Amino acid sequence: MEIDLKIEVGKIELKNPLFLASGCAGYGLEFEDFFDISIVGGVCLKGLSLEESVGNEPSRIWETPSGMINAIGLQNIGIKNFLKDKAPLLRKINTIFIANFFGHKIEEYVKVAKILEDEECIKALEMNISCPNISEGGIHFGVDPLLVHKVVKEVRKSVTKPLWVKLTPSGNIKETARSAYEAGADALVAINTIPAMAVDVEKMDFRISNKVGGLSGPAIHPIAVKMVYDVVGEVPIPVIGCGGVENAENGIEFLLLGARAFQVGTALFYNPNAPVEIIHGIKDYLKRKKLKSVKEVIGRMKAKNKGKDSCS
Repeated sequence: MEIDLKIEVGKIELKNPLFLASGCAGYGLEFEDFFDISIVGGVCLKGLSLEESVGNEPSRIWETPSGMINAIGLQNIGIKNFLKDKAPLLRKINTIFIANFFGHKIEEYVKVAKILEDEECIKALEMNISCPNISEGGIHFGVDPLLVHKVVKEVRKSVTKPLWVKLTPSGNIKETARSAYEAGADALVAINTIPAMAVDVEKMDFRISNKVGGLSGPAIHPIAVKMVYDVVGEVPIPVIGCGGVENAENGIEFLLLGARAFQVGTALFYNPNAPVEIIHGIKDYLKRKKLKSVKEVIGRMKAKNKGKDSCS
């Protein structure tokens, strides 16, 4: 039986529902020694800013049980270097590239988005709204529904390419999802990392120089599943699940709840071939369930979402 893994996220057609997550896959090129990256549905590129950034001081990563805390500080080569050094190489690869981008002020978000708008290898823009908003006294864009609406609306007015918004798990994700949708987002990505901390009891110091980092990996997967469930029920636009996917079953959980696709991130650090294994795993699952297309899985449990979902 021939298995069809093709899906659509809005107007973008993908060969399968698996994306490499931003921040964990670099610019996709870093994984060419492990597998042909054209096999994945898409690559969400490392976050880009207006200017090059060296990120935070070391130590920036700490491994935890079933996860990882990182405070890289959004280190990146900057938009100009990306267009000069990386984009020409990406144009030759047969997969979908999504540009993750961020700013510290609304004006920076708009400027970066406008520049990315003209790059042919970029098929959609993924806004990281978990950055400190300098002009608003250090409030994070992503936790304030009013700020979410404001920044997404301004970027939406400036570009024509599909605009995805990556949601923070902090704050009320239903409210921020609704704000992003009403401001013009074409799709939502749920979720970003969860604020976390680790302490070295012998040195009596923080494991991460930034003190606080973002927890990712299998440890956060059940939380991501719940938040995808919440977001899918809140907005009518496509949702992409992200958080702790290390095997096909994890990705299928997101799809069953109504996500159109999912991202693989932290698993790449300890199993660079995870995407290959996951794609094969989805095919095996569909064969076992006697399904011909992955589309038959997407949203299969939405009809069951009307019951009680509280923990009380």
